[in-house]
Amino acid sequence: MRVDDLAPDFSLTDQDGQARTLSDLLATGPVVLFFYPAALSPGCTRESCHFRDLASEFAALGAQVVGVSMDEVGRQGDFDRRHHLGYPLLSDPDGRVAELYGVKRSLGFLRVKRTTFVIGSDRRILAVVASEVSMSAHADRALEALRRRAA
Repeated sequence: MRVDDLAPDFSLTDQDGQARTLSDLLATGPVVLFFYPAALSPGCTRESCHFRDLASEFAALGAQVVGVSMDEVGRQGDFDRRHHLGYPLLSDPDGRVAELYGVKRSLGFLRVKRTTFVIGSDRRILAVVASEVSMSAHADRALEALRRRAA
């Protein structure tokens, strides 16, 4: 997926067992959809908490943060409760959505590529952030993209 591509719609279950679709999430404004390899791992915890810590900045731009991993719903719930993330964590256990977005890996523990998509209300991708090593780059660059769009 690249900038200006139409983001595929999907339906996944969040950490509370509620079905969420991309189209419903986009009804209130842009979505920052970030794929992470494993809930509760050190790197994913740092990345997810950085998104949490910038929640008011995303909200000020009318955007909401949504995380996706191949972890089961229960593990997503544990992750949210332990770190008070406060945004939807979607469970993609078979990697179907990760595959649609081109971030599914075929082998290994790190089942998805750490990638963030900033998606406009029209489902167009506004920005893509792909960094495996910088845990803060995803939220920081997503905010930059949203700010450029708002200017």
